[in-house]
Amino acid sequence: MLTAAAVAVAIAVVAAASWLLVRERLYQELHDTLAAAPRSPVAPPDRGQLHCGATPAEALANVPAGGSGRFGPQKYDFQYLLPDGTVCLTGDATRAIQVVPGDTTPLPRNTQADYRTGHYTDSDDRAQVRRTNSSVLVGKFQQPQPAVLLTALPTDGVQRSLSSLALLMTAVAGLGVLGAGVAGRVVARSALKPVDQLTDAVEHIARTEEVGATIPVNGSDEIARLSTSFNSMSTALANSRERQTRLIADAGHELRTPLTSLRTNVDLLIRSDAQGRALPPETRARMLGNMKAQMQELTVLIGDLLQLSRPDTPNPEAVRTVVPFHETVERALERGRLRGPALTFTTEVNPWYVHGDPAALERAVINLLDNAVKYSPPSGTVEVRLRAGRLTVRDHGPGIPAEELPFVFDRFWRSPSSRQLPGSGLGLSIVAQTVRDTGGQVSLGPAADGGPGAQAVMVLPGQPDDPR
Repeated sequence: MLTAAAVAVAIAVVAAASWLLVRERLYQELHDTLAAAPRSPVAPPDRGQLHCGATPAEALANVPAGGSGRFGPQKYDFQYLLPDGTVCLTGDATRAIQVVPGDTTPLPRNTQADYRTGHYTDSDDRAQVRRTNSSVLVGKFQQPQPAVLLTALPTDGVQRSLSSLALLMTAVAGLGVLGAGVAGRVVARSALKPVDQLTDAVEHIARTEEVGATIPVNGSDEIARLSTSFNSMSTALANSRERQTRLIADAGHELRTPLTSLRTNVDLLIRSDAQGRALPPETRARMLGNMKAQMQELTVLIGDLLQLSRPDTPNPEAVRTVVPFHETVERALERGRLRGPALTFTTEVNPWYVHGDPAALERAVINLLDNAVKYSPPSGTVEVRLRAGRLTVRDHGPGIPAEELPFVFDRFWRSPSSRQLPGSGLGLSIVAQTVRDTGGQVSLGPAADGGPGAQAVMVLPGQPDDPR
């Protein structure tokens, strides 16, 4: 409808402008033709007789039937007006021009002619009339007498042409508007078909909650961009739901083991008290110690889950604090020494300042140190170096098999050879996420010198001087 309305307005403006231009042109040609008419026609002897009357109708009535041929060019009508108001027509006149006040007044000396719109006496036909000064021979002695010559051209032909042109333009405009409406509907339905598909996909997702549905993308216009954006959003939602589902499933699996062990120990304690058979002190103490260790494991696991519940994309609001990373590494080393009192720590820590979350960075370093302490042999050595933003943590344990390296940063992934050791499989995932949030890189692989053990490398952007 909007397309048809716009086309209708455009056609109406063009048609009106065209009609006015044609009208102006036709009337200009009519005026030019009238201006070229004879100003003082001289009648041959057989046409020199004028027929006069007090009015145009009376003068026309005095013209004999059949006349004597045309006086002047056939396309002009001539009529003389004498100073006393007498109207004279030539012998071949077939119609007379209505006289209006002022027609009998001679034109000023410097005026060649003037023009007006007039009417014929015997019909409603209009005419363009030219007035010029002239003279005629009247009376018994054919004495010359000044007169005003009216020369007329009918405009009914021009009016008929303009009426036909208006009718033709109206018909063409109607067909144009109708065709524009049909074409606009076809084009609109074709152009908005991706929007219909997008609407169907959104309604399907809202109805079934099945994220991940996409629609085909054709072209590169705004609709295609909208479809591409929707597909990206739908895919992102599907990935987010998949990660959420996987996290919940993995968390449930990891929580099941300590909870089962806790429930078993609690059941044994309750049963022993209910039956009146107290457990040996050493057994009871061992069970309580196991319960405490399992509670600590649950606490660490829940903290790791809270850490991983953040989005995978960096949070600009969080990455805004200048952190002296070397101090963070020193604090983490103090805690690492407490967890591995029998181990030797070889350290080299140089100043380095980064932008990040202090607590998250410290937790990431502690996780790397915990991993090194866990897999180091008794009385082993852990090497920690921080040089120009590159932190390396190397142990001398059994190392990591090459086939397991691609999975070390996956959530809840644990090497089959280390499942008997404490841990939730979330530590390195937290490290990877923290490093990504800070804009750095992290890797874990065999020792750089080819010796035993594994080496973790964390590279963070920053500078050696405090930027504040």
